[in-house]
Formats: sequence, structure tokens, C-alpha cells
Amino acid sequence: MKKLQGAHLRKPVTPDLLMTPSDQGDVDLDVDFAADRGNWTGKLDFLLSCIGYCVGLGNVWRFPYRAYTNGGGAFLVPYFLMLAICGIPLFFLELSLGQFSSLGPLAVWKISPLFKGAGAAMLLIVGLVAIYYNMIIAYVLFYLFASLTSDLPWEHCGNWWNTELCLEHRGSKDGNGALPLNLTCTVSPSEEYWSRYVLHIQGSQGIGSPGEIRWNLCLCLLLAWVIVFLCILKGVKSSGKVVYFTATFPYLILLMLLVRGVTLPGAWKGIQFYLTPQFHHLLSSKVWIEAALQIFYSLGVGFGGLLTFASYNTFHQNIYRDTFIVTLGNAITSILAGFAIFSVLGYMSQELGVPVDQVAKAGPGLAFVVYPQAMTMLPLSPFWSFLFFFMLLTLGLDSQFAFLETIVTAVTDEFPYYLRPKKVVFSGLICVAMYLMGLILTTDGGMYWLVLLDDYSASFGLMVVVITTCLAVTRVYGIQRFCRDIHMMLGFKPGLYFRACWLFLSPATLLALLVYSIVKYQPSEYGSYRFPPWAELLGILMGLLSCLMIPAGMLVAVLREEGSFWERLQQASRPAMDWGPSLEENRTGMYVATLAGSQSPKPLMVHMRKGTSAGGLLYARMTVSAVCIRSTDKMLSCLQGAHSSAETCLGDFKPEICGEEVTVVG
Repeated sequence: MKKLQGAHLRKPVTPDLLMTPSDQGDVDLDVDFAADRGNWTGKLDFLLSCIGYCVGLGNVWRFPYRAYTNGGGAFLVPYFLMLAICGIPLFFLELSLGQFSSLGPLAVWKISPLFKGAGAAMLLIVGLVAIYYNMIIAYVLFYLFASLTSDLPWEHCGNWWNTELCLEHRGSKDGNGALPLNLTCTVSPSEEYWSRYVLHIQGSQGIGSPGEIRWNLCLCLLLAWVIVFLCILKGVKSSGKVVYFTATFPYLILLMLLVRGVTLPGAWKGIQFYLTPQFHHLLSSKVWIEAALQIFYSLGVGFGGLLTFASYNTFHQNIYRDTFIVTLGNAITSILAGFAIFSVLGYMSQELGVPVDQVAKAGPGLAFVVYPQAMTMLPLSPFWSFLFFFMLLTLGLDSQFAFLETIVTAVTDEFPYYLRPKKVVFSGLICVAMYLMGLILTTDGGMYWLVLLDDYSASFGLMVVVITTCLAVTRVYGIQRFCRDIHMMLGFKPGLYFRACWLFLSPATLLALLVYSIVKYQPSEYGSYRFPPWAELLGILMGLLSCLMIPAGMLVAVLREEGSFWERLQQASRPAMDWGPSLEENRTGMYVATLAGSQSPKPLMVHMRKGTSAGGLLYARMTVSAVCIRSTDKMLSCLQGAHSSAETCLGDFKPEICGEEVTVVG
């Protein structure tokens, strides 16, 4: 501890402001020195991880179906418009939050602790999605192994799981081509293989009686979790290398399937059906809502994955460029996937002699029934089947990596000293816990639970979280402040387009989506099965729970403050003392921090400790962080003066030079 001495000593003083933590003795400054979080090890790690996260199963089994049912080629008009209004701005906002703070979805709410409940809601949503998403990967693994044979098991009837309704859907030929099949009251072998063998859904009476565990599915689910755990074993350092394969290889397979598809007879019939513009559909609000929903869920905004990935970037990573690469690349991939899917469906419809709309389906029905059936009509069908399911596997794993990394990062950022050194063990415990929670999905009635989770876990709750995030950043924290933070990172401020979207267009569009989803609410169903009221109530509560976490977090934040209710609310709304860039060299302007070695210095804070030295001289110990250099230098000069007291220096200290508020403690 240094003392301010009289003029007759005039010994140069090193104020505490310039001292390292080891020089400061046992004085408690309440400063945390967190362990190293780690960073991406390569320049492309982040970009490929984002591409792998966004380009997932939905690009293959949701976009093509949504496109052809909502105007074909005309659907691209609202699709790209919603991409510009919602997709790109919200994508950039989430990346900016993560990169600026280097924090996960929970700790990032130091920006405004009042809204930390939104981070908890993100974790709940992504946890529920991760449970059932890995079950879909388990189904893919099941089909992948089933493809390792000379004859695909869903090619013919006559197996123990088939019924008398089973009919091999292969069109007969005459001199004029295919004779149309009467598909009414019949079931294809691929459909019975999926429902009666893979799911064994006949063993369940409904969601209330799930039946027995399917041990083959149970083992596939275990394998899926083992793969995920091994790939995130060392955090982004390991998953960042895996994505070099899992994010790029699907494009190679998609290209192979596309080339094979367009060379099949009847392929252009399916492509024409997929892209023929029907502009009268644009007059329907449903088409615009469907386009917004596709953009919203495809880019993965609000799940915390983008924020988590960006938090491992270097401070000056060009996320502005990356935003356009990923969002536009995602859109182009969806369109290409539509060509690959509908070219095969066109061939299939010609072979069966039926219209394309009778064979086209969305979701699992496309991936596990229609496309596998189409594969049986091709030469070397096991080879093409294996490629298709291997593509689905790599597409699904990338997204699952992001879900798990989001959960692990969020919790370890909250408890860095306890969990970061044991991150591998903690990741393993998370995987084991989610595997056990997902066992109900491996039962005979597991598909009913999967549909319930899919319909409600990330529905209106996710929209509420994204709306809250957008309003908290732009309205509470302040759009000017946020743009200034981005300027610190990238060297320029976002233009009028981004500010207009963040302030008005994006929240308004999301609010319209939320209202539409409530007004047009339809109970869940799977095939002809209708879910009972208690299951619907459970699903609604699942969505409401994530919404309720936001006011619950507000209540906790307000109770932690002191003063009247309004004063508490104001304090909880302001950024935390250690909000800002995590590294000392990146804290400029209002974030200037001079506590050497500190990973989370306290901005806008003056600590003043005073006492009497052994010689009876008054000394003052002051620590200043995150104020302008000119003001800091002025205070230091004052403290080193001959007859300066702490009170005098503090009185002369003019923080208004920087336009920032300084809180005095002591």
C-alpha cells in the first residue's frame, strides 16, 4: 500500500490504479479473475460452425414443402423479404452481443440484469429441443445402419411387421408408360417399416401409455449422445475442427443427390411443381407468416447458439461479413435442397402414375417414409440411401453441437471457478442427464412425446424471448450505446437499415408472428391420433414456463437492489459494473479499465479507502476504472500532489468530461 507523503519527501508514488493485483496485498477489491474461456483455433471455425448450426434438417424437410404449398416460386418473394427484415438483423444482433462481451446466454445479461430471465428461458428452450433433436439423430442412425445391406428392408412387403394393407408402390408399365396406381386403402412398405418396425407405434395406445422401451432405438440414442459428447469434449476447440467435415460434407452429398435427381425421368415434373409461381398466394397473410417462420427457425435465432459461438471470437472478428455469408448461404442451401428433393419426387410420381402432391410430405414423413421409398426405385438403392441418411446425420450433428455448447457455456460462465476446470466432466453429466430424459422417446409411444416437444418447446416461448432481447438491447440499453459498442469491435456503426429493423421492423414482425400463432392455434396431432386435453395443457405449460422465466428474473433482479421500487428498477436496468469487453486491451472509451490482469474489471466505479499512516499522514487509496484517460490522469496528478487529500481530489475530479456517471463507494 502506497502512502501520499508530504512535500519534503516528494517521492514518486505509484497509485493503486496502476498496480497489479499481486501488488495490492490482501485488500479486497471484489474483482474476479476468470479462467481462460478459450477461443476458436482457426479462422474458419466460427464461420463453418454457424453454417452447420443454421443449415440443418429443416432445410431439407421443411423448406421445400413450405415453398410448394405457399405459391411455389412466388414464395421466394416473402421469403427473402422476411430474411431482410427479420433474419439478417436479428442474426447480426445476437452475434454482436456474444462477440462484444465474450459471454454466454446467461452472463451476457450483464448488459441489463433486469432481463436475465430471458437467458434462463433460452436455456430451457434449447435444453428441451436438444432432448428430442438427438432422438431424430438416433432415427437417422437407425436408418443409416439399415442401409448397410444389399436389399433395403423397407423395399418389400411380407415381413413380420407388414399388414395385409401393405402394397409395394411400384407403377406397372404398358406401351404408353406408367399405369396409375390406386393408393387408397393401401400402405407402402416404407411407411409400415417406419411406423410398425422402427417406432413400433402399435404397441402404444397413446401418449398416456408409452409402452415398452425399444432397445434398438435406445442404443441408437446412446450412440448419438456419445458422438455429441466426443465432439464437444474440448469445447469449441474440438467441435470447431469437427465442423470442417460435418458442415461441408453435406454439400457434397446434396450435390450428388441433386445431379442424380435431375437426371431421372420425370424429375422436371417435380421441379416444375416445386417452383411454378402462383402469385395469387401472396395475397394471403398465411404465406407471409410461413415465410417468416421458416426464416426464424432456420437461422436458429433466439436459441443462444449464435451468441455462444460468437463469444469465442476474437474481439475484432468481422461478424458483419459473416452474417451475410451465413444467412444468404442458408437460404441458397434451402432452395438447392428443394431441387434435390422434388426432382426425386417427380421421378417417383411418374413411376407410380400419380400427381406429385400425393407423394410429397413434410417433416419426418419426408425423411423416413417418402424419400426412402423413392430410394428403392433407384439402381444401387442402398448406396443412395446411405448417402441420404449420412447427409441428414451430419446436418443434425452440427445443430446438436451448438445446443450442447450453448448449455455448457452458459452455466460455466456463471460459475467459472468451479466448472471451467471441470468442463469435460460437466459436459458428460449434461449428456447423461439428457440421455436419461430422452429415454421416453425410445418407447413405443415415443413419437407422441416427440411431436409434443416439437410443437411446444420452441413455439411462442421462443418468439417472446427474441422480442424481449430485441427490446432490451435497443430500448433499455439503448440503440446508440449498442451501435457504439459495435463500432468498437468493427470500426463502423450499423447503418439506418439495421437500426430501423432493430427498433421497429423486427419486433413488429415477431409480434405479428406471435399473435398469429396464438390466433391460429391448432391442437397437436400425429396422423389420425388426436392428443388428449391434458397433453395439450402440458405442452402449453411447457411454452409458458419459458415465458414466465422473464418476469421471474425481473423480480429477482429488483429484489437484489436497494431503495424504492423505482430506484431498484432503474438500477437493475443499468449495465452491470463489469459489463464490456472481457480483455483489458479491448476496453476503450467508457470501458477503459486499468486493473492489470483483470478479466472482468468494474467500470464506472471509484473505490476510495482512507486511513492514517504510521507517520500520521492522511492517505487515500483510490481505484478508478472505465473512465476517460484525461480524467484519470487528472486525478492521478492530484493524488500525487503535496497537500492533496482524497476528498479534495475527488472534488476536483470531473467525470463529466467523458459524459459518464461515476459512482463513489467509501
